[in-house]
Amino acid sequence: MTNDTHRPLTLRDVSEATGVSEMTVSRVLRNRGDVSDKTREKVLAAAKELGYVPNKIAGALASSRVNLVGVIIPSLSNMVFPEVLTGINRVLENTDLQPVVGVTDYQPEKEEKVLYEMLSWRPSGVIIAGLEHSDACRAMLSAAGIPVVEIMDTDGKPVDAMVGISHRRAGREMAKAILKAGYEHIGFLGTKMPLDHRARKRFEGFTEALAKEGVEIEDRAFYSGGSALAKGREMTRDMLDRSPDLDFLYYSNDMIGAGGLLHLMDQKVDVPGEIGLAGFNGVELLDGLPRRLATMDACRQEIGRKAAEIIALRLDNPEAEIEKNVTLVPTIDYGDTLKRW
Repeated sequence: MTNDTHRPLTLRDVSEATGVSEMTVSRVLRNRGDVSDKTREKVLAAAKELGYVPNKIAGALASSRVNLVGVIIPSLSNMVFPEVLTGINRVLENTDLQPVVGVTDYQPEKEEKVLYEMLSWRPSGVIIAGLEHSDACRAMLSAAGIPVVEIMDTDGKPVDAMVGISHRRAGREMAKAILKAGYEHIGFLGTKMPLDHRARKRFEGFTEALAKEGVEIEDRAFYSGGSALAKGREMTRDMLDRSPDLDFLYYSNDMIGAGGLLHLMDQKVDVPGEIGLAGFNGVELLDGLPRRLATMDACRQEIGRKAAEIIALRLDNPEAEIEKNVTLVPTIDYGDTLKRW
């Protein structure tokens, strides 16, 4: 079955897909009434495959939408996402729309649950981090009949619209800058990547660019948990104890990179002469460090602004021509830890 993206799915769509009455479908989805297990399983399976989400708005509002925009992000503790939210809010505060935030903790199952609950209140639009989602999430997003903007990443195909950067390109550009500065013995420190898809893509782009010049990463370390200064200190110390000949350390984010910088400063290591460092995100919180960490700006507020603009413009004029695939280009800040050529 194909769905008109301008029309949300209804009970009738599930009824037609299963061959049972709308009343029976309603009973199953509300978990009310006497329905056979076979019929219940059939209806629930069809609803999930179609991406149908029940409407929690009752009575006269049942066919309406509320002036809310669902914003689904993986973390509030990560410094990146509050800045994205700031960009979203600066656009929506000039409209009747209000953002409402859900957090997934990088867990696909939790993302499904958060998205399901948000869509059940019939928001006017959804902004959701990343391009990698479960089949159930993609079905719900496709069937919602509202503007959907996937943010942070453009290395992939969106359900509707996307705003972000190419993380593979970001990794490649940083690798080129490191090699051009004369560094050859490189270590990588970052998050565990099965669920952090954007960090994984940067790592892939980084290693691809190194390999093109005949260079391999000589040591690597991964961790799970918050992007903490203490973790960066610990990982940096352990890596250099294992691999003392490294002359550059590339971190998947600025917070662990800053921890590494503080460790090396404590040890009186010459940075960037003896060893260079770089992170990712351009976190302003670190501007007060004794030395500025080399990094790459991830365009966070601009991503939030442009995503909110797409939602607002499409709701204001559904027929308007709007750019739906927006790739921003981050720039390298060499700071004090990456030699310039």
